[in-house]
Amino acid sequence: MSIPVMETTALSKAFRLPGRVEQALSEVSLQVAAGVVTGLIGPDGAGKTTLMRLAAGLLLPDAGSVRVLGHDASRESLAVQSQIGYMPQRFGLYEDLSVMENLDLYADLQSVTPTERLARYEELLNMTGLGRFTRRLAGQLSGGMKQKLGLACTLVRSPRLLLLDEPTVGVDPVSRRELWSIVYRLVEQEGMSVLLSTAYLDEAERCAEVILLHQGRVVGQDRPAAFSEPLRGRSFRVHQPHVLPRRLQSRLARLPDVFDATVQGEAVRLVMQHAQAPRLEGEEWAQAICEAVPPRFEDGFIDLLRGTESLQQNLRPVSHTVPAGKAITVSGLTRRFGDFVAVREVSFDVAAGEVFGLLGANGAGKTTTFRMLCGLLPVSGGELSVAGVDLRRAAATARARIGYMSQKFSLYENLTVQQNLEFFSKAYGLRGAHRRARLEWALDELDLAAFIGAASGDLSLGYKQRLALACALMHEPDILFLDEPTSGVDPLARREFWSHINALADAGVAVLVTTHFMEEAEYCDRLAIMAAGEILALGTPAEVKAQSLGVEGRSATMEAAFIALIEGREVA
Repeated sequence: MSIPVMETTALSKAFRLPGRVEQALSEVSLQVAAGVVTGLIGPDGAGKTTLMRLAAGLLLPDAGSVRVLGHDASRESLAVQSQIGYMPQRFGLYEDLSVMENLDLYADLQSVTPTERLARYEELLNMTGLGRFTRRLAGQLSGGMKQKLGLACTLVRSPRLLLLDEPTVGVDPVSRRELWSIVYRLVEQEGMSVLLSTAYLDEAERCAEVILLHQGRVVGQDRPAAFSEPLRGRSFRVHQPHVLPRRLQSRLARLPDVFDATVQGEAVRLVMQHAQAPRLEGEEWAQAICEAVPPRFEDGFIDLLRGTESLQQNLRPVSHTVPAGKAITVSGLTRRFGDFVAVREVSFDVAAGEVFGLLGANGAGKTTTFRMLCGLLPVSGGELSVAGVDLRRAAATARARIGYMSQKFSLYENLTVQQNLEFFSKAYGLRGAHRRARLEWALDELDLAAFIGAASGDLSLGYKQRLALACALMHEPDILFLDEPTSGVDPLARREFWSHINALADAGVAVLVTTHFMEEAEYCDRLAIMAAGEILALGTPAEVKAQSLGVEGRSATMEAAFIALIEGREVA
């Protein structure tokens, strides 16, 4: 058996925060095998980033030890750092420097000689597909290209161990696939060892071994298949014709003995508490078809972490009557930035109570479209109506009817949870008893009461998401815009978030959402896929799959349909 490239023994680390101590890692003991990709997964706040920073010699442990490539990372940090590559979540690219200038800077920092870097640059630029963009400023690259440049900068000196902290967060499926191709090429051709943390469980399933952290402790370490094997006989697929999958999912989740329910194409995937099929009896389950399916890695992940805990399903976002009919109407929408056309003659509509998804590769024009619909960006051409109001003539009136949750956490991080809620309630004009009732609603329904005095910047990503959603819903909007709201959030938090979204839609709120999680696109009633500012496909998830893959493709994954559409456009 080969010597592990990384080994921790009873490793512990805590952080002192105002009014409390946050235990990030508690007596963690593990080994990372050489020459393979090892996945590091766990919910928000599990300790994944802390573990990586300790391994890179950037933090000192409170107790225990971490050895990397035979060196003590706390005592011999320079020796460790000379042999590893570390790409943190927010990789430090210099956006006012070009691609080549960024590479040169990191080569200088790692003392790579001019002779050595020529051959290395050629290899890295070919590997990442950035060869045609060496003169482009890093700030002008798409999200996927920035991630690939960050990886290239990490690799200007070939490391023995590569630490990647959620490298595919906020990256579209095509770029995700390209990044994984690069990682496996490094392992196969250069014999590199990789420790990679990820929020995507399908990515973890591709690893040779997976380490699962929860609340700073190792819950399990094994091959991905070993996590799912104990659930054999507990997984089922339920389909009911003429019923929206997200509504079927909501009903199934309330049945006795149902442990987990997720939308999967035109059906719902169930995991039961015990090895028996759900009882679908009575008229409400007419024509429902239930079949057994093999367990998958995600089932094992949820089983280990959730226990018997159920998600909140009782969010009640509005107390007034939401107007029926078309909530959003867009016709020929266009936005130009000088000579560049970011959005070109886009047309669609969204009904009250509908969940509408806007998908696309990085730089497709999704966020630009969002910002125009929210009245945050002027329109260059076309017509758009939001909540029955012409946005080009009465933007302020329309904005009072909408809620907006941005792609990046945009609340005041130095304010507490309560102070943020109070600020936004006042900004939306809430007063007196109504304001007090909405503050109480936010704390109770989104489970924020325990963090009322915590600084928003100290919250985990999942709780930041809850707070941002609470602020966006404070004034009970008729329309909710969600721009990649679950980017980087773990599967448990995503499940809870979508239970809230379903409740919103059932209450009549129109929801317009962008996402890079293709599984989440299945929760949408309808969706549009964009590329280069144009709509490539529009319809229900099944219709979009049929448009891209043919009629037989209706049962394929949304990711396969997305990639086919994007690559088909590039070939054309």
